[in-house]
Amino acid sequence: MIVLTEFARPRLFPRDGRSTAIQDVSAEAFEQHLNVQPPLAVLNGYAPFCKLHVHRNWTSTKCSVIPITEANRHQLRSAYEARTKEELPVLVRWFEGLQPPVANYLIPILYSREQLAKEGSPIEADWGVVGCLYTMTPEEIPMVPITMLRNALGVEEGGSGVALSREAYRRSVAFWETHANWR
Repeated sequence: MIVLTEFARPRLFPRDGRSTAIQDVSAEAFEQHLNVQPPLAVLNGYAPFCKLHVHRNWTSTKCSVIPITEANRHQLRSAYEARTKEELPVLVRWFEGLQPPVANYLIPILYSREQLAKEGSPIEADWGVVGCLYTMTPEEIPMVPITMLRNALGVEEGGSGVALSREAYRRSVAFWETHANWR
């Protein structure tokens, strides 16, 4: 069984209805879909406790990442932000004023019950959704470099406690130097 975690729920289904959230479906219906519809593929995540389930997008949710070009570079913005009240703010960047296409795939990021308990977020299910990728291809988008660093800092800093892989970090930087999220 799969459930939405308290960490993911406000990020994927915010009350303000922002356009970067999952569209056209409630949090409860999303959770039900994940438990009824088998994924097209199951990908291994960055650690043994992490899996990614690839689903065809059944919503109007838009792709979350846009390539940076000379034509849109002027629309990049940045600020220091924290994901939760407990976390320290980190530098983030995003596009403003762009409208990406509807994503072809929704790829929920799942953590095991054991890992979530270790992080202080126990669940009653086997797997908990901690995030979701909205992509054009049925592949994982590299984790943002700051998230990799936060994970390496440990659960007390909002991470998972997984050591930093320098190779994975360099791949992430190469991707995120040429891509950004949008708002």
